[in-house]
Amino acid sequence: MDVKIIGIGCSRCIELEKRVIDTLAELNIAANVEHVTELKKFAALGIFMTPGLVIDGKVVSQGKIPSKDEIKKLLAGGK
Repeated sequence: MDVKIIGIGCSRCIELEKRVIDTLAELNIAANVEHVTELKKFAALGIFMTPGLVIDGKVVSQGKIPSKDEIKKLLAGGK
């Protein structure tokens, strides 16, 4: 699984990264987690509001910090 946290490194972006990593650990899911901070890449990924969350190339959240329960659903493919 490939997970990207999109944001310049503000406290909201760091909180999202922490929640994602914690949730992956709770679910025992192996993933490559990358924090993208380059503004030029945001638009290329389809992110226009930060923080953003991209899972396996698909934008699943932007402009908010999802709860751990929401992140669990997003990691399961929205199910």
